[in-house]
Amino acid sequence: MIYNVTHTTTLFYSNLVRLARFNLRLRPIDWPGQTVSDYRLDVSPAPADIRQKSSPWLANETRLTLRDPITRLAITSRFRARVQPPAFDRAQAPSPSIAQVRALAMGWPAVGPGSPASYLFASPIAELWPGEIGVWGRQWLNDEAPVMQAAIALMQGLHDEFAFDASATSPDQPPIEAFRARRGVCQDFTHVMICALRAVGLPAAYVSGYLRTLPPPGMPRLVGADMMHAWVALWCGPDLGWVGLDPTNATLVTTDHIVVAMGRDYSDVAPLDGVFHGGAGQTMTVSADVEPVEEEVA
Repeated sequence: MIYNVTHTTTLFYSNLVRLARFNLRLRPIDWPGQTVSDYRLDVSPAPADIRQKSSPWLANETRLTLRDPITRLAITSRFRARVQPPAFDRAQAPSPSIAQVRALAMGWPAVGPGSPASYLFASPIAELWPGEIGVWGRQWLNDEAPVMQAAIALMQGLHDEFAFDASATSPDQPPIEAFRARRGVCQDFTHVMICALRAVGLPAAYVSGYLRTLPPPGMPRLVGADMMHAWVALWCGPDLGWVGLDPTNATLVTTDHIVVAMGRDYSDVAPLDGVFHGGAGQTMTVSADVEPVEEEVA
């Protein structure tokens, strides 16, 4: 599949804001099976300085500095992505056991943003809750179970038990609250699944990106109605590598998903964060459009 993606974030301030600095993580990373071209970032008003930063995680980070007073800031990211299907059916592929993957990850010699060892432990949002989330997850995560099949069963169990509810949580709430309420959004489901996987010693990462959404039959596609999405990447050993699982939709990640960044949890790969000087209140609107351009013929 080929997609044209447009993502616009607009910030409004109730009073003048002076000297604002923002970190953006909107440009997609290099990812197996995914090719990105024609990337463009438009910022209005134009920043005094814009530069690329290194990230400790798999993310392309851009730093904006604005020195002139503003009451509004618009940031638009555009790119084209080609996403190819996996070379084989990962759900049916032989996979090592959970115990084997845990041992491999703990002994992995490399340390870095793509290393499984970097995603084994608690992180700022995805804390470990072995007494609740861990116990719940173990009904599917037996040490001797093949890791791929066990993770799919966990994903399906989460999808069956939890209800999507955009009003149930807020971005700064810990995953344990969504877990206890059995309600939340893609970010919550991803964090809960990560906590369950890490509780048994599996390397699990948070992926931010986009999901192609299909309109109801007979209805037109709504431009700008798409949003950023989140899912889990699970390291399944050196042969299978990182495999994407989308608990919100109970599906493996395929050509409908576009990877932007990967980190330990949302705080590592938030599309926008930063600081500004001033006492103004802030509101933000976000719109995204994932437009299919071409259906690839097998």
